[in-house]
Amino acid sequence: MEERKPLVIKLESGSKYLRLLSGEPQTKGMRSGLVSLKAGEEIGEHSTENKEEALVILSGEAEVSCDKQPAFSVPAGSLVYIPPHTRHNVRNSAREVLKYVYIVAAGI
Repeated sequence: MEERKPLVIKLESGSKYLRLLSGEPQTKGMRSGLVSLKAGEEIGEHSTENKEEALVILSGEAEVSCDKQPAFSVPAGSLVYIPPHTRHNVRNSAREVLKYVYIVAAGI
């Protein structure tokens, strides 16, 4: 069995997107990143296909839309779970910068 060591990554970025974990060989398949969106910016509708995704809202307020359901507001200090095969989008609905970490688990 391959031994993996703990990994610490600083959550600092001056850019819109910072990859944190990128799957093999760094992890067993988990991916994550830090996203920073200015007022009105959005990540764009997408699906993580057969993978689960969690969004941890660090600052600002997110507007999350999933499939054809109405969008909902998510304040800082919240976690949003996105099930597999769900088309979704994240938009900054406030004036301050929205920062969140996404975590995508290996496919099921």
